[in-house]
Amino acid sequence: MTGPARRRIQVAALALAVLAAVALGVALLRELRGPAPAAAAPLPVGAPDPAAVARGAYLARAGNCGGCHSAPGGAEMAGGRGIDTPFGTVYAGNLTPDPETGLGGWSAEDFWRALHHGRSRDGRLLVPVFPYPEYTRVRRADADDLYAYLRSLPAVRQSAPAHTLRFPFDTPLALAAWRLLYFTPGEQADDPARDAAWNRGRYLVRGLGHCGACHTPRNALGGPRDADEFGGGPIPMQRWIAPSLASAAEAGVADWSDDEVVALLQTGRSARGIVTGPMAEVVFHSTQHLRDEDLRAMARYLRTLAPAGGAAPRSVAMTAPPPGPAPAEGPGARLYARHCADCHGDRGQGRAGAYPALAGNRTVTLDSPVNLLRTVLLGGFGPVTAGNPRPYGMPPYAGRLNDEELAALATYLRQAWGHAAPPVSALDVLAAR
Repeated sequence: MTGPARRRIQVAALALAVLAAVALGVALLRELRGPAPAAAAPLPVGAPDPAAVARGAYLARAGNCGGCHSAPGGAEMAGGRGIDTPFGTVYAGNLTPDPETGLGGWSAEDFWRALHHGRSRDGRLLVPVFPYPEYTRVRRADADDLYAYLRSLPAVRQSAPAHTLRFPFDTPLALAAWRLLYFTPGEQADDPARDAAWNRGRYLVRGLGHCGACHTPRNALGGPRDADEFGGGPIPMQRWIAPSLASAAEAGVADWSDDEVVALLQTGRSARGIVTGPMAEVVFHSTQHLRDEDLRAMARYLRTLAPAGGAAPRSVAMTAPPPGPAPAEGPGARLYARHCADCHGDRGQGRAGAYPALAGNRTVTLDSPVNLLRTVLLGGFGPVTAGNPRPYGMPPYAGRLNDEELAALATYLRQAWGHAAPPVSALDVLAAR
């Protein structure tokens, strides 16, 4: 290649790089500035409509708003709770109608902008720990009802602490870049090929329920891997795995009945399993309060989920049904006989209505042993619900067994009764503590 030809290629490459940089800069600037704000809407006068308040209270339960915006021991929806992330700590805002520290100066349009566009009243970009990537699917009428409910709460004067995010994640530029990569605003549209129940279920699961906030895997920047929606993954900073809602070997329910799914979400237990850990909080604060028709709609949608691209399940299920009592040899077997068999049975069969079966249990055979170890370490406690007001629990073993003993016990559980899951090491236990 001649010198002039090489120079022309270099100039063209440089021009393309400059154009790309300019285009990126323009896109970031547009994201930072956002759409032109609508004309200032007048603030509502007088008490909100009671019917709207009732609808909004129900929707706030569906969205589990209090799970983040009500600090332990604090006033309802007054904010202040710190939420740890890999990038620092984010503090939930005050949603009460206090005019200075809460939403008292916000209009319905301002509130809609936060839910739908992820922007505060003054146009600032909100940190996506507030799940506006899911809440953007919420329809305007529901957003207005939520706003009416929050206006009806007692005003609490309480400023949330400033976020303590590390550089550069604390900069508006970083938020703008994240949004360019991972956020597109848009309400949830119904699928005309599906019936009303399925569409309602999808709306609740993907919108207010924001199930994907935990159950969709995320990359190193905290961006959702939408191609594997509901594919499961670690819950940041919590040392729990949110199992796949699309895999039958993890938490998929395609082979469950609607009644079994509804029972699990409504009472925390069903004939097919129980909820513990972070999901127990979701049932306690949110799903147990939902109407039966909404729970059935969610069940209808969840039962249609399948692994992305038809991928094979990542977990290891049973290779055969349990033929009888598991082998009694080895330290794990002896620990099981001493600490577990009285409740869970010598064949891991459990006790209906009280203690879950361990044979074929998907928490036991999940590829990662984290959830099993956290349950054994911290204890297994289901949520208190109207349908199960006195759930049976399991005591914690963190102070009763050492790391080697817990590893031996967990390995036994993952390889007894026809299971074929990988063994657990003492280092695995240490990491789960």
